[in-house]
Amino acid sequence: MKTHRLLLTAMLAWTIAACSDCVADNANMLRRPTPGSVQLVTEGDMPTLDGAITWLNSPPLSTADLRGKVVVIDFWTYTCVNWRRTLPFVRAWADKYRNQGLVVIGVHTPEFEFERDIDNVRQAAKEMDIHYPVAVDTQQRIWNAFGNEYWPALYFIDAQGRIRHHQFGEGNYDISEKVIQQLLSEAGSAGVAQELVSVNPRGLEVAADWLDQRSSETYVGYARAQNFTSPGGAIRDSRSYYAVPTRLRVNDWALAGDWTVEQEPVVLNRAEGRLVYRFHARDLNLVMSPRVSGSTGKFRVMIDGQPPGFAHGTDIDEMGYGTVSEPRTYQLIRQPQPIKDHDCEIEFLDSNVKVFDFTFG
Repeated sequence: MKTHRLLLTAMLAWTIAACSDCVADNANMLRRPTPGSVQLVTEGDMPTLDGAITWLNSPPLSTADLRGKVVVIDFWTYTCVNWRRTLPFVRAWADKYRNQGLVVIGVHTPEFEFERDIDNVRQAAKEMDIHYPVAVDTQQRIWNAFGNEYWPALYFIDAQGRIRHHQFGEGNYDISEKVIQQLLSEAGSAGVAQELVSVNPRGLEVAADWLDQRSSETYVGYARAQNFTSPGGAIRDSRSYYAVPTRLRVNDWALAGDWTVEQEPVVLNRAEGRLVYRFHARDLNLVMSPRVSGSTGKFRVMIDGQPPGFAHGTDIDEMGYGTVSEPRTYQLIRQPQPIKDHDCEIEFLDSNVKVFDFTFG
């Protein structure tokens, strides 16, 4: 879960690691709640959706249009891996309950500058098989109307237009679906099935391995960068040469080569620049884009100086080669058990790249 972005992912990983038995028991208890067991309150009326600059997959929808429907509002931004891991469930709910009166609406509120580009959002929605309505909230007006602070965030609205439940962050999918079922039943929908959806996530949509995750989201632009260890530190908005220190601790990272550190991204100026991160997690992902829209950039990933082999992610091959072709999240590493500390080195074979953010799973 992110609060522009909230760092509760690391806190959650620590909590699970420290109290794994307690969390496991709670998870089992919540996995199959009995019908009618979800206690709902009224949290307020649904705010207007008028702040969208455009809509995808639907004409504009107003609160009046939605009266009589059960609505799930899903705040997302397309590079957010925390949100991406919730998407299989949201898609499944939209499909399963559509004919019983459920309307799922994705509200895309951007984080990075390139996520403000409507064409990028449209392409992401297509690639992620999102067919339900999407309100493009580039100016954060819907976000602010809801008083929202998180990606992902779900708001559950009854047929009278009242917010009855919310879910911030990943998890509690069974509870969320029970809320949907309960609101549909309250609205008079007959024969609402009590069975819960089953999903088969792949790639970035696979749930995080919280028990083995000791690395948390790391931005590389100077506005929010942490643990940057290249000697001399970052030189803001100026072309500079960087080097990797002799030793990195877990969650340290460094640049090598000719880079410019900007507010959001680090931008490579000359081919063969490198980015090195020492991490402890099953998955390592990287938000990247080409410097020049519509072009591509080649890169290679190594783990502890070796090709990744079976630990390669969906966006590289076993030898570690990949291509930056569009602004999005790239899955570089998905390592098998046992999970250990590793140095991940990304070498960019030409200079056509901007790098924004590391995420883990």
